[in-house]
Amino acid sequence: MRNKKFVLTFLSLTILAFVLVMSGCSAKTLKNRNQRNNKDILSSQNKNQLQTALSDSEVIQKKQLDVYNPQKREYNFYFTYKIVHAWWDAVALGMEDAVRQYEEKGIRITFDYRAPEAMSANDQIKRIKKAAALNEYDVIGVDVADIDIVTPVINQIIAEGHKVMTFSSSDSGKENGCNRIAYVGNTHNYKDGQDLAETLCSYLKYNGQVAMLVGNEGAPCHEERASGAKTVFDKYEGINLIDVKYDEDSDVNAYNLTKEFLEKYPDLDGIICCNMSNPVGAGRAVEEAGKAGKVIIVGMDHDERAIKYLRDGVIYALAIQDCYSIGFDTITTAIKIADGLEPGSLYPEKTEETTTVFYQKDAAALLHSLYGVME
Repeated sequence: MRNKKFVLTFLSLTILAFVLVMSGCSAKTLKNRNQRNNKDILSSQNKNQLQTALSDSEVIQKKQLDVYNPQKREYNFYFTYKIVHAWWDAVALGMEDAVRQYEEKGIRITFDYRAPEAMSANDQIKRIKKAAALNEYDVIGVDVADIDIVTPVINQIIAEGHKVMTFSSSDSGKENGCNRIAYVGNTHNYKDGQDLAETLCSYLKYNGQVAMLVGNEGAPCHEERASGAKTVFDKYEGINLIDVKYDEDSDVNAYNLTKEFLEKYPDLDGIICCNMSNPVGAGRAVEEAGKAGKVIIVGMDHDERAIKYLRDGVIYALAIQDCYSIGFDTITTAIKIADGLEPGSLYPEKTEETTTVFYQKDAAALLHSLYGVME
């Protein structure tokens, strides 16, 4: 289990440069980095990455606080997300930068940032209820693990007087009967799935057999991307979606499932991957089978191993989300919610964070800007 309390007054300019390029440092590094003693104990490897990172990454641009003046001098937030994973570490970096900028204005922000080792909606509702029972948080933020299971609990603690927002990768909105105040995160997972599917179909000249790796069953972001992709596959007569598997957001599971795909479907032409882990596993399996460039892979996000597969031609395209902005905007929105402001002119009910599709030609720059890799 990952439990962290952030009291951030110490981020150096070097760390800021790293934040600006949304590097996915390890969960262990982040856990050790921001404890109550506020000591920077980054590993020497990560320090080297910080020193070589580019501040003009195409993936992310530096953000600054808006003109809103918080009404209090101290805030305490609780955020729970789906699973301990490098994707949420990158979100945390955006959070840290926002907290640092508020600290410079004399505003002290602490927050808990918690997740289980394996995704569980039941685990999440226990965390939410426990946070509410403590009655010490200005805002509770939830990255919804399962809409049907988690929404009633969100509504329950709101009815008890708690302020709740959703954030990160998955929302439960008004259309789901959820009374959460606002959502900060990807609002276009369905379209991201469509865009990846169109990319794959175009490469295949709209003819071929494809398989899909989804992620976690019931996870809104994974399911929405899968649904979006299926609508694209359905409209092309020459595209045949022959298998769909759930890998539980594990690159090891994705590797094994892809090996099964390759054995079961010798004429497989492509694989679409709907989360950050499965392109890594799929790429490894396809490379080992000697089918790089023959089985075309498209997938999500910025895992260093996936970007190396992109560079080497094992993966054809990666759609990368702006995790830094999601984290930064989560903190600024939580401040306004804590101050009693409703969505409107000062912040939207749903944000419009971006996703960009990158190709092999972009891989070297991505590795340099995100991980300091010089090759």
